Amino acid sequence: MNSSLCVVLNASPEQAARLRELQASFSQACNSLAPLVQDQRCWNRVTLHHLAYRSLRDKFPEMGSQMICNAIYSVSLTGRMVFQHPDSPFHHAKLEGKRLPLLRFSENSPVYFDRHTMSVKGGTLSLYTLQGRMRCALQLTSDEEHMVHERKLRDVVLSRRADGVFELMFNFAEVRDEDAPAKPVAALRARGAIPAYVQVEASA
Repeated sequence: MNSSLCVVLNASPEQAARLRELQASFSQACNSLAPLVQDQRCWNRVTLHHLAYRSLRDKFPEMGSQMICNAIYSVSLTGRMVFQHPDSPFHHAKLEGKRLPLLRFSENSPVYFDRHTMSVKGGTLSLYTLQGRMRCALQLTSDEEHMVHERKLRDVVLSRRADGVFELMFNFAEVRDEDAPAKPVAALRARGAIPAYVQVEASA
């Protein structure tokens, strides 16, 4: 059974501009949270939410509460990739006694959605943006639409290809895998398990 579904978005130039703006703001929120991960040596999602949610809401009011939660999820997930993946040169066990490096999210970082910020109905995608909901046609087969509606979503990831085209990846939870590290959105094992969208700045 497929654990993910990737769909290309047929976004107009105006819609693509809205998605790029959302992507930039989302990465800024992630970068605002990254020093806390470094200072507290913490990338647990629940703990980060308690530590940073209110300050992030105050700093990025245009993003809305749920997208702030999704930015926290993104930082937590990336922290797990960088500091827990066995292939990572920055695995926390290798840095014992040292300060963690700082995560730097690029403006091309993936944006995470959930069923509160994304919906699909009758072949139409409704997606949260900074300017309000954006709607565009989504070409799905009947089997794919059934997957989106009936299977449990782990997350939905918006990413931008090198040619500027946006893709939406639906990642479905497998049976009893909710606590397992989520699968990467792009080339987890590249650069020694460091995702391509993040730079890791080693501490002096």
